[in-house]
Amino acid sequence: MSKVSIGLRGWRFDEATVLDDDGSLKPLAQMPEEPRERIARLATLVTEPCQACWLVHGEEGRQRCKQAQVVYGEPLGEVLLCDDHEVDFLYWFREEGGADLAGSRLVQNAFHQWFADGGEAPEDYGGMEHVDTDPDELVQPDPAPELDDLETELSNMSEEERDQLNIDLSDLDL
Repeated sequence: MSKVSIGLRGWRFDEATVLDDDGSLKPLAQMPEEPRERIARLATLVTEPCQACWLVHGEEGRQRCKQAQVVYGEPLGEVLLCDDHEVDFLYWFREEGGADLAGSRLVQNAFHQWFADGGEAPEDYGGMEHVDTDPDELVQPDPAPELDDLETELSNMSEEERDQLNIDLSDLDL
């Protein structure tokens, strides 16, 4: 079973768990709970700025922030980063004790505090090399239409149906 990222790198999903045979997102009710929660959360995250850029520039400088390309952490405690700041997160996670918080929603606050206090990766820190091997063979769904379809699916559900999904949708305007 192959893994796919949807919308942002970082959270990876078993292809058969979240995608139909034609490569489109399955209805949320057909997904297991954990991927369903992450897919729903991605709908609110894909257009957000890099949180490290935001910590540097603030709300008044939001237009200077790069768009997030990667997500780490747990839903509602995730860290969104541009390619430039991903290395800072990886350094913090690997070298500064961030791994101790793996699986916790506290990752976001702890990384933000470290970064806001001047934390950054050394210039020569390697980070992570992303390698596409035979990218034409990989399923790369276009995230925008599918996530738009997801928002439509959610808005067409009754409140009771959304409650049965057991995911936090408070960031969505439904």
